[in-house]
Amino acid sequence: MGSAIEKLTRLVDAEDRFDHSHADLRETQIEAIDERFQDRKDRIRLLGHRAAEAGVTAVDAFEDVVPLLFPHTAYKSYPESFLIDERWDRLGKWLGTISPYPIAPIETSDIGDIDEWIARLQAAGHYVSCSSGTTGKSAMLLASERDMAWSRKDTVNVFSWGSGVQPGRDRRMMGVAPTAAVPKNLISGEAQEAAFGDPDKKRFRLPISPLTVGALTMMVVLRKKMADGTATPAELVAFERTSKERQESLDNALVAAAEAFIEYRADKLYIGGMWNALYQVAKLVRERGYAAADFHPDNCIYVGGGLKRAQLPPDYQQFVHETFNIPHNRDFQNYSMQELNSGMPKCQKGDRYHVPPWVVPIILDESGDALVPHASGEVEGRAGFFDLSLDGRWGGVITGDKISLDFDQCACGAKGPSVRNNIVRYADIAGDDKIGCAGTVDAYVRGLS
Repeated sequence: MGSAIEKLTRLVDAEDRFDHSHADLRETQIEAIDERFQDRKDRIRLLGHRAAEAGVTAVDAFEDVVPLLFPHTAYKSYPESFLIDERWDRLGKWLGTISPYPIAPIETSDIGDIDEWIARLQAAGHYVSCSSGTTGKSAMLLASERDMAWSRKDTVNVFSWGSGVQPGRDRRMMGVAPTAAVPKNLISGEAQEAAFGDPDKKRFRLPISPLTVGALTMMVVLRKKMADGTATPAELVAFERTSKERQESLDNALVAAAEAFIEYRADKLYIGGMWNALYQVAKLVRERGYAAADFHPDNCIYVGGGLKRAQLPPDYQQFVHETFNIPHNRDFQNYSMQELNSGMPKCQKGDRYHVPPWVVPIILDESGDALVPHASGEVEGRAGFFDLSLDGRWGGVITGDKISLDFDQCACGAKGPSVRNNIVRYADIAGDDKIGCAGTVDAYVRGLS
């Protein structure tokens, strides 16, 4: 790893990591991106193609980075027939187009489903995580052992910085989310528990089967079949039955969660989940006659994942906080995504998400084709990022998010760039999200797989 990358990533444990201004970081970040580019341009086929198309041989300015960013859809560019027909060999070849490390052919004739395929890849050091696919096809993202180690460290550090909670191993862990059982989620959860959980108090998890990658992709495949009219009557009946059973299981699990909160209300709690589930559990706790006065005064909460299009009342956050007695300075929220390996914690005073030095924010126009010039003050546009901590895949991504990025000092005192708490998805604004380069990128990747 080059010196510029090391200079930035070694700040992961620094208390002042968010106090480095854009002006101070600019030259080092450009140098670091070029180091990574020179190392990976001949190892990641899609990157080599993007660079050749744009005539980029070196990164000397942020403008040079734009054509090297991958649209987030690149991680969804596999043909759906590979999943539908269970062509694990072809899916592995597709992964090879976006991987910096050779993916050796593996035996696939005896693989029964995608979970077995992913387990076999993981045994070879290739970790595959999937997005939830709530709005379409799931993204498949490669990570390495080094990425897993980084996630363990980063997740604890950002939570501690944003919540003020030190790793004292003195809290009962309360997980209130039917999260996807993908490597990054599992490893991050283990790291949080090891740092903050009381080893003598059993962690509460929703009593519901985790969503495996296989379960996620089965839903994607069936949605595709339903959309194009190829789903069989038996598949439709099974879908309705499975959906009903899962909803019943979730409803029962939320009741069990409410009862657990009431039982453990005197403990110092670390509450983790997504707003919709947290709100539903809080309602059940209130209906049973309990609220803030019944809970420990130093509880903390980690919320991730956004609303996922759930319809909640305007005061849903306040309702959850007041139910579980969450002090203002113990509320943690994080801006990140599966495509990145690092988190951007929200500060308490400025209500802004802070970008660490090794994550380079790049504001683009709506199409994602051009840099929006910016050096100071606040600028709005499509979010692009380059995560220099990533090892198992290329760190540059064009997201589906519209953000407001500020380069001036935050009200909390941090001097680094920060993101206003008004993030929206372009797909939610216009009902669609069209990134200019997405079509040609997808076509290229499909052609190689």
